[in-house]
Amino acid sequence: MISVNNLCKHFDKHKVIDNLSFEINTGEIAAFLGPNGAGKSTTMKMLTGFLKPSSGDITINDKRYTDSNKSAIAIKSSIGYLPEGAPAYSEMTVYQFLKFITQIRKIPKPKRAQAIQSVVEQVELEKVLDKQIENLSKGFKRRVGIAQAIIHDPEILILDEPTDGLDPNQKYQVRELIKNLAKDKLIIISTHILEEVTALCNRVIVISDGKKCFDDSPEALRAMSPYYNAVSLKLSYLSDISGLLELDGVAEMRHDKETGLVTVFPEPGKQILSQVSTHIQLKHLPVDMVFPHEVKLDDVFRRVTSYSFLENE
Repeated sequence: MISVNNLCKHFDKHKVIDNLSFEINTGEIAAFLGPNGAGKSTTMKMLTGFLKPSSGDITINDKRYTDSNKSAIAIKSSIGYLPEGAPAYSEMTVYQFLKFITQIRKIPKPKRAQAIQSVVEQVELEKVLDKQIENLSKGFKRRVGIAQAIIHDPEILILDEPTDGLDPNQKYQVRELIKNLAKDKLIIISTHILEEVTALCNRVIVISDGKKCFDDSPEALRAMSPYYNAVSLKLSYLSDISGLLELDGVAEMRHDKETGLVTVFPEPGKQILSQVSTHIQLKHLPVDMVFPHEVKLDDVFRRVTSYSFLENE
């Protein structure tokens, strides 16, 4: 488990992280979201021990970096970390680099070859094993970064933009890998790709200006949209649709007479698609199509980070 309490980080007079608190447990894939400069990477670096907090407390598996040097080493040993940009020794081949990682991670010698083979297969690096890292594409460099993060089978994975630079097929493969790893690991993913949230995560933490704005499930984040559970329908010609407002659970309706598009909004927590569809059939309304209105996470994200719906407000 990771427990963060009242974490703060200052660089000179600039406060980057401001009283940040959260807990994450094994089996959770937590998305860490925020605008550029929100403090995501700084938080990651504090969790992994690369940066010291200005104040506050980080507890990982009942240990703190400040307890002792032995505790700090034990924490770092339990973490696999993919930093932003996936830095590596560019003059090494992929195989040389992974072998080097097995050595510094102190994987026993008899198990090193198997550890390398396992991650090479998982992340599909067979074709580039003997190539220098500096000559790899951005996508392959990213995969090498993921391989080094998981090669020692850590309990905790902290991944900064894990699918950055990957093509759609590679993204799918990496996401499936992360889902499989999450069965017995705690995973934190910092990302600006909102589709990653719905594809991978069961928890979302949003920060803005170093403060926590949101901490709940992806579905709860979607529910913050005014279009959540709304229903849209397209009229083939103008007709009396006022009866839709009388349906149980309907709060509001908007009709664009130029496009013929009608959006019906539910009361909080209500599902209205079935009632709307039944009403259309009973009244023989001239509707070409009816469908759940799409919730755009980009819009929700802007709303949450712009208006700073801070914790406990």
